[in-house]
Amino acid sequence: MVKVSSGLPVFYAHAAGIDIGDTEHYVATPDGKGGHEVKCYDAFTCDLRNVVSDLKEKGMTTAAMETTGVYWLNLYLLLEEAGIEPWLVNAKHVKNVTGRKKDDTDAIWIQKLHACGLLQKCFQPDEQVRILRTYVRQRKNLITICSDSVRRMQKALELMNIKLHTVISDILGKTGMQMVEAILKGERNPEVLAELTDPRIKATRETIIKSLEGIWKDEYLFMLQQAHEEYLFYQKQIKCCEEKIRKQLLQQVAIVNEGDISAITWQKEVKKKVRKNQFSFQITPYLKAMTGVDLCKIPSVNEITALELISETGVDMNKWKSAKHFAAWLNLTPNTKITGGKIISSKVSKKKNKAGQFLKMAASSLSNSKSPLGDEYRRMKAKFGGKGAALAMAHKLSRIIYTMLKNKTEYNAEIITGNQKKWREQKIKRMEKQLEKLKKTA
Repeated sequence: MVKVSSGLPVFYAHAAGIDIGDTEHYVATPDGKGGHEVKCYDAFTCDLRNVVSDLKEKGMTTAAMETTGVYWLNLYLLLEEAGIEPWLVNAKHVKNVTGRKKDDTDAIWIQKLHACGLLQKCFQPDEQVRILRTYVRQRKNLITICSDSVRRMQKALELMNIKLHTVISDILGKTGMQMVEAILKGERNPEVLAELTDPRIKATRETIIKSLEGIWKDEYLFMLQQAHEEYLFYQKQIKCCEEKIRKQLLQQVAIVNEGDISAITWQKEVKKKVRKNQFSFQITPYLKAMTGVDLCKIPSVNEITALELISETGVDMNKWKSAKHFAAWLNLTPNTKITGGKIISSKVSKKKNKAGQFLKMAASSLSNSKSPLGDEYRRMKAKFGGKGAALAMAHKLSRIIYTMLKNKTEYNAEIITGNQKKWREQKIKRMEKQLEKLKKTA
């Protein structure tokens, strides 16, 4: 039922508008007489509960708010829990008229736009996906912090002229860590330290001994000790975080399969080269049981990329109308601006989408892939450069992933191969036409 006022038609008669802040929230509701009632609440938890109870008392069924930092999150969750549909909207879409920038008028403006159906709801994952996303993001943050500790270890060694990094590829490997621990225990003899070298190290014993002859200083040894302890601490934190992720994945598998976790099919352990920041458990069986497909069969998409993507988007693709809408949400499509019948801009928006960034990184790794997608990446790179090719292939990956998750179909490389065959045939025809033209003009 659409109600028509003296202005725009009203689609949501029982809608509230909330201007979110760090210390105060302004809530605007219709007063039933064509005007608005605005009330200011503090941002403490008890006040957030008062906002929800007051809105329920007034019969509000929905409330719109801007994406202001993280201040919106707790009120959003409380509204959702109380049965009031929260609308989280892009702050750019609710810009007020110039010269009217006040908290109370902002709340009224948000309420008006929402009531008239002029706002677009931002995507928000469900509770279980939100929990998984928190753990996955936390692990990524811990890895970033841990890498700083490694750099400090390397700096402390360099300050003592220990050139260990020039003879071994990774200071965090078995050889590197054993040598660092021996140094911290008091060993200074380079020949004794060299005994800890793994036989697979390519450098000669003489070179290794030279690299371990240092100018020992107490202050730099102290730096090395603290950086080493810091590294071990964060490694322990990462392991704890991974255990939380494993339990959350197990819970989501149980929810998707109605309590049945037998859908998890464990893969036979294949001895592979240990990669940096690898998980301590198999992720793919959990993801396959959740989604019904194996995303890791897509070239360039490994289990970490798949997990990071699922933790941001969830597995329900019905929240996007089509693969095109999904790619646009990931910020992998041009933001075309047309005025006067002319395209004035078609650049990709500068806004960052974490899931889109993951796909761009995955697409960049196609440069050395021998798959059909790798061939397409190299063709795109020759035409648009590395950055353009990564964007184009990330867009293609997003459409493939959307189709797989929505239709529960596995990745089919033959479709990509068929498209490439068609492209080659078209190219041959074009070149034949060009050759005919050259023959005529010769």
